[in-house]
Amino acid sequence: MKVSIEGGWKPLLKPEFDKPYFSSLVSFVRKEYQEGQCYPKGNDIFAAFEHCPADKVRVVILGQDPYHGPDQANGLSFSVRKGLRHPPSLVNIFREIQTDTGAEYPDSGDLTRWAQQGVLLLNAVLTVRAGSAGSHRNKGWETFTDGVIRRLSDTREGLIFLLWGGYAKKKIPLIDLDKHHVLSSGHPSPLSANRGHWFGNRHFSQVNEILHHKKSTPITW
Repeated sequence: MKVSIEGGWKPLLKPEFDKPYFSSLVSFVRKEYQEGQCYPKGNDIFAAFEHCPADKVRVVILGQDPYHGPDQANGLSFSVRKGLRHPPSLVNIFREIQTDTGAEYPDSGDLTRWAQQGVLLLNAVLTVRAGSAGSHRNKGWETFTDGVIRRLSDTREGLIFLLWGGYAKKKIPLIDLDKHHVLSSGHPSPLSANRGHWFGNRHFSQVNEILHHKKSTPITW
């Protein structure tokens, strides 16, 4: 499995790469990609790290696992390839940004532009079998991404973690709340949003308020 990853991440993640579970995970993922259709494309599995250099991370948005529809996933949580229809959760994210910040609804659902501004768009599980949601859970990815969160928490200060939904909120114990900011709400999926757990959270303007106080450039959502 070819790992394309921005150089600054390598010393941070090497302790995870060197653990036995990661070798087993790589073997599993390689076999899955050889035997059937999986997403994202192999060279996009670590796109979250490739597009957001380790020393530039300012915000972390946690997802669960990649979209399992044809060619939707591009390795960034909640993001889809340019030109594709926006999935319901992403539609609700963009609608909240509209209401919260006044920004126009974007044509593209590709969130690479966020990653390039220091937003780490990290799924807990980085791969999935086509048409089979959650098919690569409990194979080692969660251990790896928990390690990422823990190492960011330990080695950095003042990061802003956006935790949407019950699954993401379970990651709170990995984060040093004395050093970092955590904004949590319901998930942007229609099931949660239509029950009043998403819209109005104002996370996007709150992130920029925190960054303003830190004299850091706001995110162009």
